[in-house]
Amino acid sequence: MTRKSVLDVGNCGPDHSAISAMLRKHFDVEILRSDQWSDTLAILERQPVDLILINRKLDIDYSDGMEILRQIKRSEAFQDIPVMLITNYAEHQQQAIAQGALLGFGKLELSSPETIERLGLILGPNP
Repeated sequence: MTRKSVLDVGNCGPDHSAISAMLRKHFDVEILRSDQWSDTLAILERQPVDLILINRKLDIDYSDGMEILRQIKRSEAFQDIPVMLITNYAEHQQQAIAQGALLGFGKLELSSPETIERLGLILGPNP
């Protein structure tokens, strides 16, 4: 089975570490990291990714992660890549879904069975 890749966008160091640890525990994945649209775009143009996780508020400048979601979904080259928003707020999850994202998860439910199952639909079964 080919190793999957996940792009984590906009999370602070501790949150990126927690998300990475959870992903590596449950899946055979390579984890990439970006802070804002410019470096997200550079990564997407350089290599394929299987899943993009976007923080609702980008750590670098507290701008709205939904704007990155919109940029991805407007791009013919990247619009088919699965995207999940990372937020604890149901209303923001619904807004992301309306923009073309899959149901994401919040940091409070990072290791929940539901989150692992949701990620498994994209990243495959546990190794």
